[in-house]
Amino acid sequence: MSRIARGGGVLHVLTLTPFFPSAGDDVSGCFVAEPLEQLRELGIDSSVIAGGPIYHPAKQKSATAPAEWVRYPQMPGTLGLSGAGRLLYARVRREVRNLHCDKPIDVIHAHAALPFGHAAALLSQHLKIPFVVTVHGLDVFNSCFRGGMAAESRWRGSVDVFRAARNVICVSGKVQEILEAGAPVTVRSTVVYNGVNPDLFAPDMDDAQSLDQEILMVGNLLRSKGHELVLRALADLHPAFPALRLRIIGEGPDRAFYESLVSELGIGGHVLFSGRQSRAEVAKAMRHCSIFVLPSRNESLGCVYLEAMSSGKPVIACQGQGIEEVIEHGQNGWLIPADGRIELVQGVSALLKSPETRMRIGASARHAILDGLTLRDQAEHLFEVYRQAASKPRTAAL
Repeated sequence: MSRIARGGGVLHVLTLTPFFPSAGDDVSGCFVAEPLEQLRELGIDSSVIAGGPIYHPAKQKSATAPAEWVRYPQMPGTLGLSGAGRLLYARVRREVRNLHCDKPIDVIHAHAALPFGHAAALLSQHLKIPFVVTVHGLDVFNSCFRGGMAAESRWRGSVDVFRAARNVICVSGKVQEILEAGAPVTVRSTVVYNGVNPDLFAPDMDDAQSLDQEILMVGNLLRSKGHELVLRALADLHPAFPALRLRIIGEGPDRAFYESLVSELGIGGHVLFSGRQSRAEVAKAMRHCSIFVLPSRNESLGCVYLEAMSSGKPVIACQGQGIEEVIEHGQNGWLIPADGRIELVQGVSALLKSPETRMRIGASARHAILDGLTLRDQAEHLFEVYRQAASKPRTAAL
């Protein structure tokens, strides 16, 4: 029985994750790192092993979010994903065993079923430590949204991990729905929404600093995120709002395409590509914009929506995504159909024309975050998941 189950001591959780801040990059994986301080205040002692495949550049430990970084063998792309968990397990087994001897681990928390959940399941068998796994995206079974034998293998591997885990943590009800519909066996799952630091992402008290006609987007430059839709909507809006600007924070493989589209649409003087920014710079941009827009078509929840809401800004997002569980259209945010260019233009126009509506929706958005979606709220839910995982008997093997 674990120390926490006996009612004494500190619960020690080992986090295994491909997502974590590193030296020079405080953004990647911040959604994994940021709850750890709150968990520490609740009595959770955290150790973190973060990693990536050997074909990715090596990463170094961040001074503000320390983790032990490792690299493991894996074929490039998704072909080797189904077997990478075993290779990752072989890479970290001795290190985890030594850590467990020095400071017994009560629970392993893996992020994503493959490969880190698979490695956690093997460690769980080897060291008799319970594990939980978080699913962050809508590709719950790692099909990579494609079929074929490789996708079938990844599906089976993911199902095996979910079956062996004490709990599958879903970042939204949308993710949980996909998990329950696709798993051939019953798995224990819990929805734990990501949380926000309401002090970092807070409204600007000096209204003069806010830019009345700036749209902000934050996200990787990928077709699924909706950048093309926003750029075309900006061109539509330009005659009625000639001073309207769009700031895009993020990097990605589709940047050249979007820059070419900006030139084609003749809106070059109204679009700023800011590239990757620090957490502090992102928070500043959210405080100073007038509207946050991200019409993503493939979003399990979307931390940036919650951060913009916490900053007191009206958020425009798509229906049918995880964020629909948080946003009430017209009350604390704005929802449009996926690829709804007309609806996006109408929504931006309505919000720009009415500062009072923007302020009302922004205030309601901030209230929604403070009423259950802070980092503290997330940590308290995770604490309960850990406590239950550490106290229940093992029921399934990989």
